[in-house]
Amino acid sequence: MIAKPFALFKKDFHSELKTRYAINSLAMFIIVAISVILFSIGSETINENLTGGLFWVIIFFTAMSGLARAFVSEEERGTTLTLQLIASSSTVFSGKFIFNLILVFCVNILITLLYSVFFEKFVVQNLVLFIVTFILGNIGLASASTIIAAIIAKAGAKGTLYPVLSFPILLPLILTCVQLTLFSFDDVNFVEAQVELAIVVGYDIIMITVSYLLFEFIWKD
Repeated sequence: MIAKPFALFKKDFHSELKTRYAINSLAMFIIVAISVILFSIGSETINENLTGGLFWVIIFFTAMSGLARAFVSEEERGTTLTLQLIASSSTVFSGKFIFNLILVFCVNILITLLYSVFFEKFVVQNLVLFIVTFILGNIGLASASTIIAAIIAKAGAKGTLYPVLSFPILLPLILTCVQLTLFSFDDVNFVEAQVELAIVVGYDIIMITVSYLLFEFIWKD
Protein backbone atom coordinates (compact mmCIF):
# COMPACT_ATOMS: atom_id res chain seq x y z
CA MET A 1 0.00 0.00 0.00
CA ILE A 2 2.84 2.36 0.90
CA ALA A 3 5.28 1.04 -1.72
CA LYS A 4 3.57 2.54 -4.78
CA PRO A 5 3.18 6.11 -3.44
CA PHE A 6 6.76 5.94 -2.16
CA ALA A 7 7.95 4.85 -5.62
CA LEU A 8 6.23 7.89 -7.13
CA PHE A 9 7.79 10.07 -4.46
CA LYS A 10 11.26 8.70 -5.36
CA LYS A 11 10.62 9.46 -9.04
CA ASP A 12 9.76 13.08 -8.22
CA PHE A 13 12.68 13.32 -5.82
CA HIS A 14 15.22 12.13 -8.40
CA SER A 15 13.66 14.36 -11.05
CA GLU A 16 13.94 17.37 -8.72
CA LEU A 17 17.58 16.55 -7.99
CA LYS A 18 18.28 16.68 -11.74
CA THR A 19 16.41 19.90 -12.53
CA ARG A 20 16.44 21.59 -9.08
CA TYR A 21 13.62 23.85 -10.32
CA ALA A 22 11.56 23.88 -7.13
CA ILE A 23 14.59 23.87 -4.81
CA ASN A 24 16.25 26.80 -6.60
CA SER A 25 13.07 28.87 -6.85
CA LEU A 26 12.20 28.27 -3.20
CA ALA A 27 15.73 29.05 -1.99
CA MET A 28 15.93 32.25 -4.03
CA PHE A 29 12.53 33.43 -2.80
CA ILE A 30 13.51 32.84 0.84
CA ILE A 31 16.77 34.77 0.43
CA VAL A 32 15.11 37.66 -1.42
CA ALA A 33 12.10 37.89 0.92
CA ILE A 34 14.12 37.91 4.13
CA SER A 35 16.70 40.31 2.64
CA VAL A 36 13.98 42.75 1.55
CA ILE A 37 12.43 42.70 5.04
CA LEU A 38 15.81 43.24 6.71
CA PHE A 39 16.72 46.13 4.40
CA SER A 40 13.26 47.65 4.82
CA ILE A 41 13.30 47.72 8.62
CA GLY A 42 16.96 48.79 8.79
CA SER A 43 17.91 49.47 12.40
CA GLU A 44 14.29 49.51 13.56
CA THR A 45 12.98 46.70 15.75
CA ILE A 46 9.66 45.20 14.68
CA ASN A 47 7.28 43.93 17.36
CA GLU A 48 6.31 40.32 18.01
CA ASN A 49 2.95 40.58 16.22
CA LEU A 50 4.55 41.76 12.99
CA THR A 51 7.35 39.21 13.30
CA GLY A 52 4.91 36.33 13.64
CA GLY A 53 2.77 37.59 10.78
CA LEU A 54 5.70 38.06 8.42
CA PHE A 55 6.95 34.58 9.31
CA TRP A 56 3.80 32.92 7.93
CA VAL A 57 3.54 35.37 5.02
CA ILE A 58 6.99 34.27 3.86
CA ILE A 59 6.01 30.63 4.30
CA PHE A 60 2.84 31.16 2.25
CA PHE A 61 4.49 32.94 -0.68
CA THR A 62 7.46 30.57 -0.65
CA ALA A 63 5.04 27.68 -1.08
CA MET A 64 3.35 29.55 -3.95
CA SER A 65 6.69 29.86 -5.76
CA GLY A 66 7.51 26.14 -5.83
CA LEU A 67 4.69 23.75 -4.92
CA ALA A 68 2.73 24.29 -8.14
CA ARG A 69 5.27 22.07 -9.91
CA ALA A 70 3.75 18.91 -8.40
CA PHE A 71 1.56 18.24 -11.45
CA VAL A 72 2.66 20.95 -13.87
CA SER A 73 5.94 19.10 -14.39
CA GLU A 74 4.02 15.98 -15.47
CA GLU A 75 2.11 18.01 -18.06
CA GLU A 76 5.32 19.60 -19.38
CA ARG A 77 7.10 16.24 -19.70
CA GLY A 78 4.04 14.54 -21.19
CA THR A 79 3.96 11.84 -18.51
CA THR A 80 0.43 12.53 -17.24
CA LEU A 81 -1.20 9.87 -19.43
CA THR A 82 1.41 7.31 -18.42
CA LEU A 83 0.72 7.94 -14.74
CA GLN A 84 -3.02 7.63 -15.35
CA LEU A 85 -2.48 4.22 -16.95
CA ILE A 86 -0.04 2.66 -14.49
CA ALA A 87 -1.13 4.12 -11.14
CA SER A 88 -4.39 4.65 -9.30
CA SER A 89 -5.57 8.13 -8.40
CA SER A 90 -4.97 7.55 -4.69
CA THR A 91 -1.40 6.41 -5.41
CA VAL A 92 -0.65 9.49 -7.49
CA PHE A 93 -2.08 11.87 -4.91
CA SER A 94 -0.29 10.13 -2.04
CA GLY A 95 3.07 10.23 -3.84
CA LYS A 96 2.72 13.90 -4.74
CA PHE A 97 1.49 14.75 -1.26
CA ILE A 98 4.48 13.03 0.37
CA PHE A 99 6.87 14.90 -1.93
CA ASN A 100 5.24 18.28 -1.22
CA LEU A 101 5.07 17.53 2.51
CA ILE A 102 8.78 16.75 2.78
CA LEU A 103 9.66 19.74 0.59
CA VAL A 104 7.50 22.06 2.72
CA PHE A 105 9.03 20.82 5.97
CA CYS A 106 12.61 21.20 4.71
CA VAL A 107 12.02 24.69 3.33
CA ASN A 108 10.10 25.92 6.37
CA ILE A 109 12.68 24.57 8.80
CA LEU A 110 15.24 26.64 6.88
CA ILE A 111 12.98 29.71 7.11
CA THR A 112 12.57 29.16 10.86
CA LEU A 113 16.32 28.89 11.41
CA LEU A 114 17.01 32.06 9.39
CA TYR A 115 14.22 33.88 11.21
CA SER A 116 15.59 32.94 14.62
CA VAL A 117 19.01 34.31 13.59
CA PHE A 118 17.99 37.61 11.95
CA PHE A 119 14.90 38.66 13.94
CA GLU A 120 15.48 39.29 17.62
CA LYS A 121 11.76 39.36 18.42
CA PHE A 122 11.36 35.82 17.08
CA VAL A 123 11.64 34.31 20.56
CA VAL A 124 9.50 31.26 21.25
CA GLN A 125 8.50 30.85 24.90
CA ASN A 126 6.26 27.80 24.46
CA LEU A 127 8.37 25.59 22.19
CA VAL A 128 5.95 22.63 22.22
CA LEU A 129 3.04 24.79 21.06
CA PHE A 130 5.19 26.30 18.31
CA ILE A 131 6.31 22.84 17.08
CA VAL A 132 2.73 21.53 17.07
CA THR A 133 1.60 24.63 15.15
CA PHE A 134 4.50 24.27 12.73
CA ILE A 135 3.73 20.60 12.02
CA LEU A 136 -0.03 21.06 11.63
CA GLY A 137 0.45 24.17 9.50
CA ASN A 138 2.84 22.40 7.14
CA ILE A 139 0.51 19.42 6.76
CA GLY A 140 -2.38 21.72 5.84
CA LEU A 141 -0.19 23.74 3.49
CA ALA A 142 1.09 20.63 1.69
CA SER A 143 -2.33 18.98 1.32
CA ALA A 144 -4.04 22.13 0.03
CA SER A 145 -1.17 22.96 -2.32
CA THR A 146 -1.17 19.45 -3.79
CA ILE A 147 -4.86 19.43 -4.74
CA ILE A 148 -4.68 23.02 -6.04
CA ALA A 149 -1.66 22.06 -8.18
CA ALA A 150 -3.70 19.22 -9.66
CA ILE A 151 -6.58 21.59 -10.47
CA ILE A 152 -4.46 24.16 -12.30
CA ALA A 153 -2.09 21.69 -14.03
CA LYS A 154 -4.01 21.81 -17.30
CA ALA A 155 -4.83 25.50 -17.20
CA GLY A 156 -3.18 27.95 -19.56
CA ALA A 157 -2.13 30.56 -16.99
CA LYS A 158 -0.69 28.21 -14.37
CA GLY A 159 1.59 30.72 -12.70
CA THR A 160 -1.20 33.26 -12.22
CA LEU A 161 -3.98 30.86 -11.29
CA TYR A 162 -2.11 29.02 -8.52
CA PRO A 163 -1.81 31.90 -5.99
CA VAL A 164 -5.30 33.15 -6.91
CA LEU A 165 -6.86 29.81 -5.94
CA SER A 166 -4.51 29.19 -3.02
CA PHE A 167 -5.08 32.46 -1.17
CA PRO A 168 -8.76 32.02 -0.16
CA ILE A 169 -8.25 28.32 0.59
CA LEU A 170 -5.14 28.79 2.72
CA LEU A 171 -6.14 32.06 4.39
CA PRO A 172 -7.96 30.43 7.37
CA LEU A 173 -4.96 28.17 7.97
CA ILE A 174 -2.41 31.00 7.76
CA LEU A 175 -4.38 33.34 10.04
CA THR A 176 -4.87 30.64 12.67
CA CYS A 177 -1.20 29.63 12.52
CA VAL A 178 -0.20 33.27 12.96
CA GLN A 179 -2.34 33.47 16.10
CA LEU A 180 -0.91 30.23 17.48
CA THR A 181 2.63 31.45 16.77
CA LEU A 182 1.90 34.64 18.74
CA PHE A 183 0.56 32.44 21.55
CA SER A 184 3.86 30.54 21.57
CA PHE A 185 5.71 33.88 21.83
CA ASP A 186 3.59 34.80 24.87
CA ASP A 187 3.94 31.36 26.51
CA VAL A 188 0.21 30.67 26.27
CA ASN A 189 -0.67 27.13 27.37
CA PHE A 190 -2.52 24.53 25.33
CA VAL A 191 -5.80 25.01 27.19
CA GLU A 192 -6.02 28.67 26.19
CA ALA A 193 -5.03 27.83 22.60
CA GLN A 194 -7.35 24.82 22.22
CA VAL A 195 -9.84 26.61 19.94
CA GLU A 196 -7.15 27.65 17.45
CA LEU A 197 -5.55 24.19 17.61
CA ALA A 198 -8.93 22.58 16.94
CA ILE A 199 -9.37 24.82 13.89
CA VAL A 200 -6.00 23.80 12.43
CA VAL A 201 -6.55 20.09 13.15
CA GLY A 202 -10.02 20.28 11.61
CA TYR A 203 -8.65 22.12 8.58
CA ASP A 204 -6.00 19.42 8.01
CA ILE A 205 -8.49 16.56 8.35
CA ILE A 206 -11.05 18.19 6.06
CA MET A 207 -8.47 19.19 3.44
CA ILE A 208 -6.83 15.76 3.28
CA THR A 209 -10.19 13.95 3.18
CA VAL A 210 -11.72 16.22 0.54
CA SER A 211 -8.53 16.07 -1.54
CA TYR A 212 -8.56 12.26 -1.60
CA LEU A 213 -12.26 12.17 -2.47
CA LEU A 214 -12.07 14.76 -5.26
CA PHE A 215 -8.68 13.94 -6.73
CA GLU A 216 -9.90 11.05 -8.88
CA PHE A 217 -12.39 13.31 -10.69
CA ILE A 218 -9.75 16.03 -11.18
CA TRP A 219 -7.05 13.59 -12.31
CA LYS A 220 -9.19 11.66 -14.78
CA ASP A 221 -10.85 14.74 -16.28
